[in-house]
Amino acid sequence: MLALWIGGMALFTFIITPVIFNSYSRDMAGDIVGRLFPGYFLYNLVLALLALILFFILWPDIAHKGFRLSLYCLVIAVSINIFVCFSLHPQIKAIKKEIHSFETVPNDDPLRLKFRRLHGISAALNLLLLADGVTLLVIGTLIKK
Repeated sequence: MLALWIGGMALFTFIITPVIFNSYSRDMAGDIVGRLFPGYFLYNLVLALLALILFFILWPDIAHKGFRLSLYCLVIAVSINIFVCFSLHPQIKAIKKEIHSFETVPNDDPLRLKFRRLHGISAALNLLLLADGVTLLVIGTLIKK
């Protein structure tokens, strides 16, 4: 589960998105990635929910100190993914719809500034979710020793 979580996020964040933005115009790349985002965010949410469910089914020892840290990481991941899927992404999508072209709209345009701020939040949360998954992987590895 964590391999899909970490690998999927890393692939999308560090390979697919940069390749798209380096291969197409800013507007075209934004449209392509914008079409991929709903599936990407749903993928992340489903994996976090499945990981939480499997955690309760498979965790061997609830008294272990790794239990609480893992539970916190999973609850944080599910919470962030719910926020991104059902609040942040719809806000970004609505603002992006109002910006006709990122290539022609000035950088200081209020809509573009709002988009940039929300996009920054989204990117930071994406990296936090990736770190969260790596933390869970490390905890799981240390527990097996």
